[in-house]
Amino acid sequence: MYKPSGFRSSFRGASQNNRFSKRPFRSGGFNNPNRFSNRKKVSALANNPSLFIKKAQENFNPATYSAHNSFADFAISEPLKANILNKNFTIPTPIQDQAIQPILDGRDLIGLANTGTGKTGAFLIPLIDKIFQNRQKKALIIVPTRELAVQINEELRSFSYGMKIYSALVIGGANIRRQMHEVRRNPHFVIGTPGRLKDLIQKKILFLEDFSIFVLDEVDLMVDIGFIHDVKFFISLLPKVRQSLFFSATISPKVKEILNAFVNNPITVSVKKQDTAENVDQDVVKVINKDKKVDQLHDLLIKDGFRKVLIFGRTKHGIEKLNRELEFRGFKVGAIHGNKTQGQRQRTLQSFKKDEIQILLATDVASRGLDIENVTHVINYEIPETFDDYIHRIGRTGRANKKGIALTFID
Repeated sequence: MYKPSGFRSSFRGASQNNRFSKRPFRSGGFNNPNRFSNRKKVSALANNPSLFIKKAQENFNPATYSAHNSFADFAISEPLKANILNKNFTIPTPIQDQAIQPILDGRDLIGLANTGTGKTGAFLIPLIDKIFQNRQKKALIIVPTRELAVQINEELRSFSYGMKIYSALVIGGANIRRQMHEVRRNPHFVIGTPGRLKDLIQKKILFLEDFSIFVLDEVDLMVDIGFIHDVKFFISLLPKVRQSLFFSATISPKVKEILNAFVNNPITVSVKKQDTAENVDQDVVKVINKDKKVDQLHDLLIKDGFRKVLIFGRTKHGIEKLNRELEFRGFKVGAIHGNKTQGQRQRTLQSFKKDEIQILLATDVASRGLDIENVTHVINYEIPETFDDYIHRIGRTGRANKKGIALTFID
């Protein structure tokens, strides 16, 4: 068990200038033991702390994958090849190696892949080439979260630099009038989240019959956070003649229901990673006193090595409350959650990526699609609702074969 003792007394004097000072944390919110008493999944995880304890494998050396192709081998346009090379990409990831050619061939595709496997490039590269060759084609990419939509749009711009391929980003938390204007300009790609896409469809700004290529990304998360009816609504409006690309980490019965209505004679590519990263050191922090839980977190954050820390909670209110508390104590901290505007969320993310802040607080939904380098620690201040959420959370550290640390608070 991770023991953060021995640090409190040495920092008491700092309270004079409010730098890392401690104050009593009011009851309720994070520290209310009855707040989630009806969450059976959470209780099941809380009663099994061993799930969160696993040492990183020493001398971790991931299995190498022998790609059958290089990017130079694919029959794609020279400007696109140049942009790929400018990003220092030479050898495709497994999903790119196996998915790019079938997508170029016009096949429907099911990609079973986690975040961080290169799946965004796996569908963007062939779609950019198809639209570069035939500018009458249009692609609609539907994703569960704003952050993932923004990330895909940024990748699209870098892959298509100088190719005169245009996109519209259609997400909540941003100016809808501007988005309506961008959609009316007839872009080659529309990338959006279900709620805002549905708004534009109902306003008769966006017409799905105008598109010939459709991508559903991270479908399991869309189902988990309640977008299943919206996705079914979109599928009911799709033209019969289309190319459909479907990406999900898992195929539950509800996801399978969407899958069966979406793809036609698909090819399946599976590059699922193992459940927990072998290079992430996982441990628990026993909460000694619920009223002083934030003090235990404080004692961790002032330790050496906690340079870039991602802290997860379950609710928007709880994350915002913790953000104010840590800010009061003098930490450089920011938060992303559903009550923040898209601009606020993006500015906070950029500050964290640039190391302008040390700590990023996030809810599970807001964090989906985050790709941030050099996160030293993931802290589960609250136990996630499901073990799948836990796997997603700790996957934010230990990336690019670096060692990471994940700590979970247990009451």
